[in-house]
Amino acid sequence: MPTWDPDRYLQFADARARPFLDLIAQIPTNPRMIVDLGCGPGHLTKHLRARWPDAQVLGIDSSDKMIDQAFRDNTDPHANYDIADVATWTPDQPVDLFVSNAVFQWVPHQFEVIERLLDHLTDGGVFAVQVPDNSDARTHRTLAALAEDPRFAEQLSSVQRQSGLGAMEYVTFFSEHGLDINAWSTTYIHVLNGDDPVYHWISGTGARPFLDALDGELRDEYIGELKARLKDAYPEGPLGTVLPFRRSFAVATRH
Repeated sequence: MPTWDPDRYLQFADARARPFLDLIAQIPTNPRMIVDLGCGPGHLTKHLRARWPDAQVLGIDSSDKMIDQAFRDNTDPHANYDIADVATWTPDQPVDLFVSNAVFQWVPHQFEVIERLLDHLTDGGVFAVQVPDNSDARTHRTLAALAEDPRFAEQLSSVQRQSGLGAMEYVTFFSEHGLDINAWSTTYIHVLNGDDPVYHWISGTGARPFLDALDGELRDEYIGELKARLKDAYPEGPLGTVLPFRRSFAVATRH
């Protein structure tokens, strides 16, 4: 997993929160125990609380920096956080709702992990997941092309790439496991402002593994080249820089 910077991630907190709100709006149950898989800095817990005021909420994230931030900002007596890897973590009690916002694209063999977690889902419980579905976007094509540049290829050869999945893969998986499935895909149109806004967007998420693999002058050279290529791929217009971002969603209910 890449290392995470809560401040950089929260730079676009409102835009990143919208898919989470769209996801939980489709959850057709009243859970008592909620687990937020990959909760990040805990900034979305307030939305779970607003929707389900009586629930217990546990946020799980592999980043100690993210969990530290979540604890610092937490004012919810019925919410807790823990450092754990979603790929190996197992709950110690039945769960009514697993919710995951932009995490499983980082998890190798994600369906094996989800299948294991489903063993702990209650009758009537829900597994809700949202992932980026934009592996063919210019941002990813730019990262991939730059990783093959001779200046950076050796250091970036083993970098973990996001595994993009579409809604139909989740439909197939959850239906084969006997869950009712509501799935869809949406392209969000983000209008970004400031200098190098697309770089700043992806530097908090998709570019993290590439940035982590470099240091010193080579990292500075890579960042400069990445900014230049992204500026060409996403030119600034009268309203700002437009970044289309496709995401896929699945809300699976056990009956």
